[in-house]
Formats: sequence, C-alpha cells, structure tokens
Amino acid sequence: MADELTLRFPGELWLFLAARNRVPELRVPYDGTSSLGHVVESLGVPLTEVGGIVADGDLVEVRAIGRPQRLPDGQARFVLDVHLGSLARRLRLVGVDTAYRNDLDDDQLIDRAAAEHRVLLTKDRGLLSRRALPAGAYVRGDRADEQLRDVLDRFAPPLAPWTRCTACNGALAPVGKSEVEHLLRPGTRRTQDAFVRCRACGHVYWPGAHHERLEEIVAAAIRVKA
Repeated sequence: MADELTLRFPGELWLFLAARNRVPELRVPYDGTSSLGHVVESLGVPLTEVGGIVADGDLVEVRAIGRPQRLPDGQARFVLDVHLGSLARRLRLVGVDTAYRNDLDDDQLIDRAAAEHRVLLTKDRGLLSRRALPAGAYVRGDRADEQLRDVLDRFAPPLAPWTRCTACNGALAPVGKSEVEHLLRPGTRRTQDAFVRCRACGHVYWPGAHHERLEEIVAAAIRVKA
C-alpha cells in the first residue's frame, strides 16, 4: 500500500472531521502498518459511526452506518451519559428501556453498558473510542427533541408510550386513587381520578399541566417510527 491514502467520507460523517479535512477526497500520510480503522479514528471519526471501510489500492471509501441500525442481540436497551438527562426522560416516556444516572464516570458507564448489554449514547467522541465499550452511538442534535428523533431514526426501537417511569425507568401500573390519595395535594385530589405508579420507585403520575406537551412528544416519536 502507498505511503499516502486518499479517503472519501460521506457528508453525514463530516461533522467529526476537522474543518480543513471536510473535502471530497482527503489525502493523509500512511505508515503502511496501521489498520484502516485506526487511520479513520485518528481523523476524529468514531468507529461506532462507520458502517464499512472499502479499500481499492490507496483509495479508501468510508461508509456511514445504515439506518435503521441492527443491534447485536436485537434488543433496544440504552445507557446515556450524564449530559443527556432530557433525552433519557423522553426515551422513557415513549417506553424505551433507558438507563441513566447523573453521577457515573466514564469507566462506570462503559462497565454498565457491557454488564447490561446496552448501547451507550453520548456526544463524547473520546468515550466512543474506548476499546472496552461493546456498543455505542454518537447522538446528533443539540436539543432533546432533535436527539430523540435521531435515536429513534437510527435504531427504530419498539415504542410503548406511558409504560415507563421517566424518573427511574421502572414499569408503570395503574393504581386506584384511594391507594395514593394520601400522597396528593388537595388540588390534585379534587381534579384527578386516573393514576399510575412506578413499581420500582413508587412515583405517582397523572395527566397534569404538562400532559399536552408530553402528548406532543409521544406523537412526534410515533411519526418518526411510521
């Protein structure tokens, strides 16, 4: 192989490249021994975002991940880094199994992803390059609604809105008003009759003031899946 390579990156991977490298064909030095994956990663592109690398002599075509992306065990289970709390609540709202804590460091996140067979979602490119990480994905978008659309489009997880606790990811179950009445404020006791409770943490939910906004999030998620 030559001492230089010509790499072609699709437009959706340009966000990972330095501005000077966002060109149709990028010439880079090559030492003759490094893997093509290492070359791609050294330019800032996490291999979790690469769907394939095809070489023809010194011309290397880097392909993006196909969507929807198939998961190794067919199960859509995620763990999110500390910066994606709003996304975690939205994923749980639409019924996607989503682990999240705001006190885990990088090593703990990777350990949890491996132990529970979860895909790590993050905006930290360095974290995605850790060799111990079994599966990960870069989350596109700055706002939580954009991030939710990206994750649903990429992985197409089955949705089950209103079945998970947005606080802890536990399963929700209907509960009689009489069982939770002592936990409610007077206004809620007077105006609400339908309740669900988390089987894990005991949090109680009802259609409150923000319900219309939550319904909009759910409806938007269903449209992505349609």
